[in-house]
Amino acid sequence: MASSHSLAPELVQQAQAGDPQAQGQLLEALEPVLRSFFIKRIGMKTEVDDLVQNTFLRIHKGLADLKDPSRLKAFTLKAALFELQDLYRGRYGAKERLYDPDQPPGQMYTAPPSGDRFDVERALGSLSPKARQIIELREYGYRYQEIAEMVDTTEAAVKMQVKRAFEKMREALVAVLVALLLPFL
Repeated sequence: MASSHSLAPELVQQAQAGDPQAQGQLLEALEPVLRSFFIKRIGMKTEVDDLVQNTFLRIHKGLADLKDPSRLKAFTLKAALFELQDLYRGRYGAKERLYDPDQPPGQMYTAPPSGDRFDVERALGSLSPKARQIIELREYGYRYQEIAEMVDTTEAAVKMQVKRAFEKMREALVAVLVALLLPFL
């Protein structure tokens, strides 16, 4: 467990000033705290290493904004909580299937009926290029903050763009559904 000496406010201030040795000492002292936090909540899973690493990134990015250096542990645990929430939301799920190279994969992709694919493509086509890019990045698992940095806008603007894009796509899909069901009514 991290000793109070290893998280001394002076060390935190040095790390905030950009001292790489101080930053290394802080992260080294915080690693057991983070590991125990995650293991206690999700058990000994492979995601623990990812959660610890991503929490370190959050700490590194936000360390300069920490007003009270004596609150580093609380700051760290809040960052860990956000990472844990991301895990529960599915951010850490596998985005691609892995196959044994010695075994040929089974049928990897079953094409939906051509009409369905066309409808989704038409709904996506109704979006502006920026909105489509944001929806695609969101589907790849990027967080709103990361998307905002990529498209050079604010997180709030990205969230609003996603909301509007889904509304627009919903309208396009409902119009197709109504057109399909109209002959049966």
